[in-house]
Amino acid sequence: MKTMLILGGIMLFLAVALGAFGAHALKERLNESQLKTYQTGIQYHLAHGLGLVLIGLYAGMADHASMAVLAGWFIAAGILLFSGSLYALSLTGIRKLGAITPLGGVAFLAGWVLFIVAAAQG
Repeated sequence: MKTMLILGGIMLFLAVALGAFGAHALKERLNESQLKTYQTGIQYHLAHGLGLVLIGLYAGMADHASMAVLAGWFIAAGILLFSGSLYALSLTGIRKLGAITPLGGVAFLAGWVLFIVAAAQG
């Protein structure tokens, strides 16, 4: 579906931009632990941005794409919650933000389970 392809492209653009920002502007400002946390956010952001593109391509060729699209929305929520909380945690040092990260992980898992179900029903 076109929406997932566009969303995936936006997420990948943001991941690359945020990755470059982290590599250049934050390298001197964050300690090693904060930079590692930030990079983990980038890694998951990139991987799941590609996942959104995959889901968009699948949804475009599937007879019943609604489950795949729902999976994509869960993946997008996972990027926002998981990677977003890691970015915020690394930049602010507020450890309580780490409590949000597992919610993003659950959203990722739910999204991939929904994708598996959609593909199995295919």
